[in-house]
Amino acid sequence: MSLSKMHAQRYNVGHLDRLLRILVGIDLMGLADMHWIDFWGWVGVIPLLTGILRYCPLYALLHINTYRDAGYVK
Repeated sequence: MSLSKMHAQRYNVGHLDRLLRILVGIDLMGLADMHWIDFWGWVGVIPLLTGILRYCPLYALLHINTYRDAGYVK
């Protein structure tokens, strides 16, 4: 198995999902930093990291996969 295929099997967050997670994470952290929302805005770190890493543990637990080349999750 090639190295690129091994890495692709670990991803479970698709491109649009990834973009939305990153944008929501940055927005929540920005709003918390400007004190427009409470400290709960720092929860935006979670969607930001899952978007950057393209892996969501909750998706893996629920067998959800939005990554386009996802043949291993049925």
